[in-house]
Amino acid sequence: MLGYFGPAGTFTHQALKSLGQSDARPFSSVTTAIAAAKDGDVEASLVPIENSVEGGVSATLDTLASMGDLQILREVVIPVQFGLYVRPGTTLGQVRNVITHSHAAAQCRGWLEAHLPKEADITESGSTAGAAKEVSDPFSRYDAAICAAVAADMYRLVPAAESIADNPDAQTRFVLVGPRGHLPQRTGDDRTTVVAYMREDHSGALLDILHQFAFRGINLSRIESRPTKGRLGSYSFSIDAVGHADDERMAAALKGLHRVCEEVVFLGSYPHAVIDGEQTAGQVPTPDASTDQAYREAEIWFARVTGRQPADQINAD
Repeated sequence: MLGYFGPAGTFTHQALKSLGQSDARPFSSVTTAIAAAKDGDVEASLVPIENSVEGGVSATLDTLASMGDLQILREVVIPVQFGLYVRPGTTLGQVRNVITHSHAAAQCRGWLEAHLPKEADITESGSTAGAAKEVSDPFSRYDAAICAAVAADMYRLVPAAESIADNPDAQTRFVLVGPRGHLPQRTGDDRTTVVAYMREDHSGALLDILHQFAFRGINLSRIESRPTKGRLGSYSFSIDAVGHADDERMAAALKGLHRVCEEVVFLGSYPHAVIDGEQTAGQVPTPDASTDQAYREAEIWFARVTGRQPADQINAD
C-alpha cells in the first residue's frame, strides 16, 4: 500500500490516481507521510515537492534532507487547475468569505482581486480538499472554496467559476519516496536529487558546489537554499541535476561534492516524468567532453601512459 499527503480530494490524491493506485492511505502532513514510508507502514509515499508558480515545497525539502535513509523512486507532474466552488444555490455575487490552501490563494490572487468584492475575505487552510469539506457544511461561515474539481465532486459543491488560476499552465511535481535501496535503472532521461551542505561559509562556497556540475556539463533543473535550522545565515542547497548516478559525469560530480561539502544527502536518481508526450525537464545536449565514452577513453589513456589498470578493472578485481 502507498501513502500520500492527504486528505482525499487534493492534487496529491489526483497525482496518486495517475499512477493507477486505488488502495492508498492519506496522511495529515508531508512529514508523517514520509515517516510512514521510512518506518515501513507503507511501501512508499507520494508528496509534493515543487510548483511551477510557488517554487519548492519547504516541508518536503526539509523532511527529505533531515530524515535520512530515504530515496526518491519516481516523479509525477500534473497540471494544476483551480475553481471557485460553492454550495448549491450560492452565486458568485454572494461570495464574501473564501477558504483555501495558501498556495492556491497565491495562484489565484489576480482573479480574486478582479472578480470578488474588495471586502471579500480569503482564509488559508491546511488543504484545498479540507476547504471544500468546510464549505460543504450548510452552517459554515465560508461561502466558497478554491479547490480542484475532484474535491468539489466529493463534497457536492458546484462551480461559481472555473479555471480561475492566474497562470493556466501551472504544474505541480510530486515525488514517490521510499526507503533507500536499489536505484531505478538509467533511462537516458533522468534526474538526480541531492542536498549539499557547505563545509564552511566563505566567498565562493556556493560556486564550489555549482562547479562540480558545471565543468562536467551537467544541467541543473532546480536549486534552492534552505536554512539548516542552526545559526542564522547557515544554509543547505537542495539540487535537482539532469542525469543519473550511473552516468560517468554524474558519478564524478557526486564524488566532487563529497570532497567539497560538509555533508551530501543523496536522494536518488529516477526517470523524468512525461506530460503530453514531453519530458518535464528540457534536454540539454551533453558536451562531447562529458559523455560516458569520453570518460572511458580518458581512463584508458591514463592507464596506458602510467602503466596502470583502468579504474573499472581495478574495482572489478
